[in-house]
Amino acid sequence: MEIDIGIPQDDRKAIAAGLSRVLADSYTLYLKTHNFHWNVTGPMFNTLHLMFEGQYTELATAVDEIAERIRALGETAPGTYSAFAKLSQIEEEEGVPPAKEMIEQLVRGHETVARTARSVFPLAEKGGDEPTADLLTQRLQIHEKTAWMLRSLLAE
Repeated sequence: MEIDIGIPQDDRKAIAAGLSRVLADSYTLYLKTHNFHWNVTGPMFNTLHLMFEGQYTELATAVDEIAERIRALGETAPGTYSAFAKLSQIEEEEGVPPAKEMIEQLVRGHETVARTARSVFPLAEKGGDEPTADLLTQRLQIHEKTAWMLRSLLAE
């Protein structure tokens, strides 16, 4: 059945492609955060272990919301590691860095997701896609706040 939600098909495709990049960045950041939650050590172990758990839990909910928005636009959401690797701007961490480097990587990751989300705004605005604009606004608020909180841990 044709989709007739007031957003032209070409705009829906472009918005969904942008959201697919946000999804890939978010999922990659989720995996990195979960990895760091499991493997963090050092004097800040308890603080970071709990903080990372809260962050990956929030990201798990977010990836579902982003994927469902892509589907509502009539497109298929990417859902494989290989698809995410092609779309994401966030580098995977192969090893277990020290806690300070974990924090630095997560700051960069949240900032990356924020930049990717911000880059999709013009597409949502062009298509008159308020639900996507709202989703992007929520994601920006969360990623910018999380980056600030993590960055604060690095202050001396």
